[in-house]
Amino acid sequence: MNTSYIKFLSAFVLVAFASQGANAQEIKIGYVNQDRVVSEASLSKSAAARKTELEKRQKELEEMAARLRANAEKFEKESPTLADAERARRSRDLVEQDREVQRRNRALQEDGALWKQEEMGNLGERVRRVIKQLSETEKLDLVVGDALFVNPKLDITDKVIKILNAQSLK
Repeated sequence: MNTSYIKFLSAFVLVAFASQGANAQEIKIGYVNQDRVVSEASLSKSAAARKTELEKRQKELEEMAARLRANAEKFEKESPTLADAERARRSRDLVEQDREVQRRNRALQEDGALWKQEEMGNLGERVRRVIKQLSETEKLDLVVGDALFVNPKLDITDKVIKILNAQSLK
């Protein structure tokens, strides 16, 4: 569903509830700032370990690329004095090193994108479960994730983040 449809539907539901008059039962609404949840919720232990592994690979790749640059600079300086066979051999070595750096970079980018996609999907599912649990506990009738204005007393974002962070420690 596109977000404008969800916004319209949320606004419609709010107006419909509000138009039921003073005799209607009071509606309890909660608000969750989705951007804050994504940025402030701790990763699960497995996700954190995978992130650490990706960061380690990134550092290794940067070191490998630095060695390649140093070797290329050294080759440029020494090239005029090298024999043709040695120059060709070292040139091939540099090309192979460059291919390896590019291959590892592509693999790292793909793994990083896959990790991010999986983690965001897992986080989204965890957030939905926590919001459902919290809405049942606090007897909320409606929880919205996007609004033009929110009274701070309706904001349950901190509670959602606290629960998610407690769960990620398990």
